[in-house]
Amino acid sequence: MGQPLIIRTQLSNIPMLRDRYPFLYFERGRMEIDDSSIKWISADGKHFRIPAAVISTILLGPGTSITHEAVKILASLNATVCWVGEDSLIFYAVGQAPTANTYNLKKQLALASDPEKSLGIARKMFASRFPDADLRGKSLKELMTMEGQRVKALYLELSEKYRVGWKGRAYVPGEFQLSDTTNRIITSANAALYALCSSVLYSLGFDPRIGFIHSGSPLPFVYDIADLYKAELVFDLAFSLTAKLGGDYDRFCILEAFKNRLLETDFMGRCPKDVLNILGIKSKEKTS
Repeated sequence: MGQPLIIRTQLSNIPMLRDRYPFLYFERGRMEIDDSSIKWISADGKHFRIPAAVISTILLGPGTSITHEAVKILASLNATVCWVGEDSLIFYAVGQAPTANTYNLKKQLALASDPEKSLGIARKMFASRFPDADLRGKSLKELMTMEGQRVKALYLELSEKYRVGWKGRAYVPGEFQLSDTTNRIITSANAALYALCSSVLYSLGFDPRIGFIHSGSPLPFVYDIADLYKAELVFDLAFSLTAKLGGDYDRFCILEAFKNRLLETDFMGRCPKDVLNILGIKSKEKTS
């Protein structure tokens, strides 16, 4: 039996989410362990080492493979591995990093299983988007209608601001190329945002499948949380990039711009705090 390649990671040595780089996207290559570190080998033979301890999320696109040992080490570092389509277009699956306990999960379940408390959480989520509105007494259906109208108005506002044509949100699964540039950027950035929100929720010990607004989908709580940030991270970026790129779709420019927007807005620092605040959990209570 050989010696283990990597010494067991101590939880106290793992950087907090707010101190991590949001994500790295890979396609067409292999991720493995070599010389006590995680290494990426691209299809053209280039390799480089991945600073896994300071990465929040690894996005694996088409043509990738990852060894069992690499997954094990990433999990020990509380890094989330997500399998996505090209350009992060489709979110296929996520590898869950285990957390220390189930305190936050129990709180989430208690809130979600009580109809009155669940609606209260939904209202708190909508309150950030309607700061001047009185949401007391509003049903979930009424809140979702208000949100739909707000988003449509925001699309038109951004269209005028950046002088970009807009005919409405349109995405047909499997027909990505048929969408206009703005819609394509929205779709791609949404998928990447879902992966990051999954990473945050898993790291905090919550279950992405138990939501308060969305239902009947694979990751309701992920969609609930992602909607809090789409206006600044996705929609504004999509229209501004469409104008900047002259209508062209440059996948690498889009991913880079999205990462920069995440860093500029301190998403990885804000999101965990926002989730805990919405669910009424004080930071000192969080023991995950």
